[in-house]
Amino acid sequence: MSHHTPSVLIFGANGRFGTMATHAFAKAGWQVRAQVRRTQVSWPKEVEPVQIDAMQVDALCRTAQGMDVIVNALNPPYTQWERFARPLAANALAAAKASGALLMFPGNVYNFGKSLPAELHLDTPQIGNNSKARVRIDIEQQLRAAAASGVNSVVVRAGDFFGGEGRGSWFDLVITKSLGKGKLVYPGPMDVPHTWAYLPDLAETFVRLANLRAHLHGVNCLHFAGHALTGAELHLAMESASGRTLRLTSLPWGIIRLAAPFSPMVRAMLEMRYLWQRPHIMEDSALRAQLGDVPNTPFTQALTEALTALNLPTAHPVPILHGA
Repeated sequence: MSHHTPSVLIFGANGRFGTMATHAFAKAGWQVRAQVRRTQVSWPKEVEPVQIDAMQVDALCRTAQGMDVIVNALNPPYTQWERFARPLAANALAAAKASGALLMFPGNVYNFGKSLPAELHLDTPQIGNNSKARVRIDIEQQLRAAAASGVNSVVVRAGDFFGGEGRGSWFDLVITKSLGKGKLVYPGPMDVPHTWAYLPDLAETFVRLANLRAHLHGVNCLHFAGHALTGAELHLAMESASGRTLRLTSLPWGIIRLAAPFSPMVRAMLEMRYLWQRPHIMEDSALRAQLGDVPNTPFTQALTEALTALNLPTAHPVPILHGA
């Protein structure tokens, strides 16, 4: 009896989550096809890079033929969400329709709007009262509509990303930016829980769910709990991971507000400030029911690995493999 090696196509394989997912699937023995706009890194031998612009939907559909799973890791910059997030998601969905592959998508908490409750359940109402919430709601509605024509999909909703070698998150752009000078910058009140997703754990979760693809019919939405910590807890954990006392400072939101009219990126940051003011944790019983054991690296260890990947000093340096 011939053994079928499962195959996955990862859109946006050069991005933060895309890179991590590419390595996780390759490590698990999958045949990996990595869609990139430009070839930037050296991939493991299991990975076949495919250089295609993600806006070329016909080319994406051709590339998807024969794939068991598609991971949509395409994520435009904050300032280009309104223009590109919906069409990129639609292109990934078209590729899933054309190939019959299971479509997997890393969701987030934007769907719940600016007044999101402290505990987020699968049935928590989604409220499109800001631009990014409306985009995410629209994307998930596309998936629900496509289920009627036989497209199977999985949305794994998670908190703020950290970990890995990529740049571009609150963790590396704000919180740890001045860590080398002995300073931790925190964007919100210190007593408000905030949810974090360690990327190696999230990528491994995608692999484990992909192995269950035969049982994932229609639209499946799952919450990845990750780590929920207050700013004070993060400060203590960061001191433990870095092995030094860290002076705590606040993000100067007043100056940011003054700069907002002159910078699209600053306006985008200001729009998301509510996520640092509103406590939120993810209720993950549905994911645990699917997997039993959900990947969850102890937080101080995850911080140590994340700091090492950013070339920042740690109390106990750990070896970090490329993409791990």
